Amino acid sequence: MKYLISLSLALLSFASLTAQEKVVPVKYGDMDQWITRRIHESGIIGGNTKLLYEVGPTQEIDGNVAYVNLGGSPWANSNVMAKVMGIVKTNTSVYPEKRGDGYCARLETHIEKVKVLGLVNITVLASGSLYLGDMKEPITGTKDGEKALNMGVPFTGRPKAVRYDYKVEMSGQPDRIRQTGFSRKETVPGQDCAIMTCLLQKRTEDADGNIIAKRVGTIAVKYNKTQGWQNGATYEIMYGDITHDSRYVPDLMKLGVGHYYARNKKGESVLIQETGWADADEQPTHLILQFTSSLGGAFVGSPGNKIWIDNVNLVY
Repeated sequence: MKYLISLSLALLSFASLTAQEKVVPVKYGDMDQWITRRIHESGIIGGNTKLLYEVGPTQEIDGNVAYVNLGGSPWANSNVMAKVMGIVKTNTSVYPEKRGDGYCARLETHIEKVKVLGLVNITVLASGSLYLGDMKEPITGTKDGEKALNMGVPFTGRPKAVRYDYKVEMSGQPDRIRQTGFSRKETVPGQDCAIMTCLLQKRTEDADGNIIAKRVGTIAVKYNKTQGWQNGATYEIMYGDITHDSRYVPDLMKLGVGHYYARNKKGESVLIQETGWADADEQPTHLILQFTSSLGGAFVGSPGNKIWIDNVNLVY
């Protein structure tokens, strides 16, 4: 009898906790709607029509038009149209992929090449990245490419966790490479991995247009093993100063991680300066959420690394 009473109380407690949980989908986070862009590359490099994909209301856009987020979509990615020395070139490293009755996002790391005799000869490593924010097109070079990203979206909530479905495929290479386009290929020690980063920030802007941020909430996860679909993976967001928390991983969670840029009120792209940890009960002003297929920043990774993402939610 005591066992049955204890079991009943445990079930009631579990039911209560489950009832209290509120799951809020990130807009377009089910990855079922995609915009297809038809970009016509310059004739001097073949004049091919390439497809770029954006997460947003289903439609097609034909023409070399700089993309601006549509339909209220908060998502951007590493698919870009570049115009370097008058030559239009594209990179695609994020794709819609059929999953069940809908779609998911596939992010992959690959090598992108463009060669024009006497003008330009570029070989670049490009990783797949999907994030909340937007990107300014066209990209005009490989130097300071991060400045084209406007990382994060306005956000004042305090979710308990981030939840999504994922699948991972590792390249199997023991080390990574760094290939920027104009320098020789370099070996970067350490196995590549895919990453999820979720940062809540309290941002302010000073008179000079600098964006200053305190870190309110943090979670980051590294995936370094091939595995099939993991549904409903849930990661708790840690609030306040987490440097003494056993779950704190400096390489993934330290202040300034990612070297993220954002646009200030003047429309200028500036580095977000994370200057300290906010109090655990502070309210954020912005949310950064990013998935990427490689570790190490721009132009670093292992070709063949892939991560699939679907059904992105915030849990309260």
